Amino acid sequence: MSTSCLTEPKHPHASAAVLAELDAGLRATSASISPKFLYDALGSRLFEAICELPEYYPTRTEATIFDRHGAEMARAIGAGATLIDLGAGNCAKAARLFPLLHPAQYVAIDISAGFLRASIERLQQRFPHIEMTGLGLDFSTALELPDTVRQQKRLFFYPGSSIGNFAPEQARAFLRRARAECDDDGGLLIGIDLVKDSATLDAAYDDALGVTAAFNLNMLRHVNHLAGADFDVRQWRHSGAYNSAEQRIEMHLEAREALSVRWHGGERAFARGERIHTENSYKYRQSDAVGLLEQGGFQATRVWTDAAGWFAVIHARAIAN
Repeated sequence: MSTSCLTEPKHPHASAAVLAELDAGLRATSASISPKFLYDALGSRLFEAICELPEYYPTRTEATIFDRHGAEMARAIGAGATLIDLGAGNCAKAARLFPLLHPAQYVAIDISAGFLRASIERLQQRFPHIEMTGLGLDFSTALELPDTVRQQKRLFFYPGSSIGNFAPEQARAFLRRARAECDDDGGLLIGIDLVKDSATLDAAYDDALGVTAAFNLNMLRHVNHLAGADFDVRQWRHSGAYNSAEQRIEMHLEAREALSVRWHGGERAFARGERIHTENSYKYRQSDAVGLLEQGGFQATRVWTDAAGWFAVIHARAIAN
């Protein structure tokens, strides 16, 4: 068995809670790392590149829906919302809606705080009249907004079908947390990827140029930094394919050879071909998507799709308590 490094693991840079989460995932019978750890500064930039790929249909399909139906969305939502952008990244998707929605406040939330800070600074120069704030936090397990966020007419904006990264029961819990953070005048504008043929889905998550592979592999570099681990990226390969029975894309990192990895407080041997599960991306039928939102405390008011029915953008209002 080969080892990736004979020296002691490097000093970790993560909090005790993050170290515990990574340790538990790497020690599990089927090893896993949460997809939120895909998004360090480099990971965020690689995802931007993925969105430009011809195989990756979600971004351009969703953009087409916003272009064609943005005015209708604005009428349904109304002006003066507190626009809360979940997983904001470079803030570009929300920025395209500013001229239509005229938000009173824009709140960008992303786990990659440094990347987000630079995005907010650029955006504020373009829209100096909109109050803006950026929050670097992990909203996948908790969502508690500070008092600096206006309570009135909170609209959670969650594009890109990122809701698919949650298992359905986790998605319901996440939506309930969002519902708890808004009054009865609150709402949700969400993008959800719909079920389609396997070939289209497989290509979208395993592109010919290898950008998605680089994005997935970069997670190991991020974990090295966070947990003081000694992953050697060269010893791993990307795998991404659609599981039709579960209606989800599954992404893994697969060991090219037998190896061992150490991190702060732990060590594990991996056999050749053994995998680390890094991401799911669930796909929904439209009726199931509407039902999911209702179970999470939001009532769909409008559903917009592209001509092929590949993607849906849904506006939903908070169900009164």
